[in-house]
Amino acid sequence: MKFHVLTLFPEMILQGLNTSITGRAIDSGYISLEAVNIRDFAENKHNRVDDYPYGGGAGMVMQAGPVCKAYESVAGDMEKKPRVIYLTPQGSVFTQAMAKELAAEEELVFLCGHYEGIDERVLEEIVTDPVSIGDYVLTGGELPAMVMIDAISRLVPGVLSNEESAQFESFQDSLLEYPQYTRPAVWREKEVPPVLLSGHHQNVEKWRREQSVIRTAKRRPDLLKTAELTPSEQALAEKMLAKKEDL
Repeated sequence: MKFHVLTLFPEMILQGLNTSITGRAIDSGYISLEAVNIRDFAENKHNRVDDYPYGGGAGMVMQAGPVCKAYESVAGDMEKKPRVIYLTPQGSVFTQAMAKELAAEEELVFLCGHYEGIDERVLEEIVTDPVSIGDYVLTGGELPAMVMIDAISRLVPGVLSNEESAQFESFQDSLLEYPQYTRPAVWREKEVPPVLLSGHHQNVEKWRREQSVIRTAKRRPDLLKTAELTPSEQALAEKMLAKKEDL
C-alpha cells in the first residue's frame, strides 16, 4: 500500500507516522509514505499558494494551480487515476468499514486543506472521496489524514504482527471491544473476572461476546442497528438499553 499526502506541512505527516506500528510497517516495506509539499509547486517567487477569496470574506483560499500540479506530480506515474481523499468536515464520516474498503487499494492520495479551504475548481477536478473524521473543525487536514492512514494501515496484510489484532477490535461486527485485563490478578482490591482465569476457552469467548454487547449498548447503542446478534444477545442488549433509559 502506497500513501501519498499533499500538504503544506510534510514534516508533520512524516514525523507523525514514522513511529510505532506505522513506522515499523514503513521500515518493513508493507506500506510506503510520501509527503508532497504543495508549496514546491507555487506559481510565484514567494512560494505563496493562497489568495483572497472572490466575493470577499475572512481568511485565505488555497489556489487551484499549485494543488493540481502537486497532484499531477504524484498521479502522473500511476497506471490508473487514484482515489483522492480530501479531508473536510463536509465529507462522508470515516468508519471502520470505509477503512477496510480503502485498504484494498494499491495507492491512495490524501489532500490536506488549510486556511479557509481550497479552490472548488481543483476539488471538482481531482477529488474522488471527500471524507470527515467527525463533526468539528481543525486547522488543517494533516491530523485527519494521519488518523485515516493509521486506521487503514492496520488492515494491510503484514502490518500487524498478530492478524487477530485487527480482526477482533472495536467496531468489528458493529460491536465495541470487550474489556481487557493483565497481571496482577488483583489490583487495589479489584479482581480480574474469574472466567478469564479459568482456562476454559469457550466460556472466555462467550463472556467476551456478552461484554461486547453490553459495552456497545451502554456506550454506542447506535452501532447495534447493524450488529448481527443472536436472540439471547438481542435480549441482553435490550435489557441494557432499558436500564440506561431508567437512569
